[in-house]
Amino acid sequence: MASKIKTIGVLTSGGDAPGMNAAIRAVVRKAICNGVKVKGIKKGYQGLLNEEIIDMDARSVSDTIQKGGTILGTARCLEFKTEAGQKKGAEICRRHGIDGLVVIGGDGSYRGAQAMSRLGINTIGLPGTIDLDIACTEYTIGFDTAVNTAMQAIDKVRDTSSSHERCSIIEVMGRNAGYIALWCGVGTGAEDILLPEKYDYDEQQLINNIINNRKKGKTHHLIINAEGIGHSTSMAKRIEAATGVETRATILGYMQRGGSPTCLDRYYASIMGAYAADILCAGSSNRVVAYKHGEFVDYDIEEALAMQKEIPEYHYQVSKALAT
Repeated sequence: MASKIKTIGVLTSGGDAPGMNAAIRAVVRKAICNGVKVKGIKKGYQGLLNEEIIDMDARSVSDTIQKGGTILGTARCLEFKTEAGQKKGAEICRRHGIDGLVVIGGDGSYRGAQAMSRLGINTIGLPGTIDLDIACTEYTIGFDTAVNTAMQAIDKVRDTSSSHERCSIIEVMGRNAGYIALWCGVGTGAEDILLPEKYDYDEQQLINNIINNRKKGKTHHLIINAEGIGHSTSMAKRIEAATGVETRATILGYMQRGGSPTCLDRYYASIMGAYAADILCAGSSNRVVAYKHGEFVDYDIEEALAMQKEIPEYHYQVSKALAT
């Protein structure tokens, strides 16, 4: 493949997500297939500014596809949000011969990628986040693993909740997006699902649901609460006081970020990583790789960041109907 790109750098930025290693592996090996060198940048944009840059070859990513987290490490970097930090990053890339960059992360990472493109470093973004909150894509690396991890934990809590005839509030991750909560709620048969995009903070309705379900003979009540709403512990205390039903809160937290990625996360992340290497080698820049309508495609970063994503109304209505 004819290409002006001689060396690709790859980094993971923001929160880690299962499947990031599959994406790194695919970038490295597909770039090498295209006759391009690869350098790994440790600890995201912070590692770039610190020049924590290593040479990578096909063996560097052996036995990594099944591992959770990111072999390159990740970190938040306030300095890279500044113009001076971005210019420093571009100069470091040039000093190390990096003329193409693959950034695996979320919306914040894309803004850094956008800045690098403007400064002359061809850059491609990959959607690496468990939150599924990137509007241009129907899939984000790590979501499938995270939602399955959460679902399995919820099933276990539900067993003990039923044994003790409790109400359980289980808080899942997702920042201000409710996709993990929605999928887990439907997937576990929860009686109530609280989404930041939809919740009206009518706690009395939750209380009424619990009381009515007890009258119907239900021995437990499961509420899935999204991170963007939060305050599960105080909510549990108020619900117990109002209903007389023992209520416990469980916050699943960072366990949702870890663990060996599912086959779907390994496969889709691999295709996305290879796709990113290919379009970089073909001269593309300022693009985001996405999965849309069953195809892997790419969008301009500015276009991608301008898109808005909402919970599908029909999906939400189905979740309400199935909980009755």
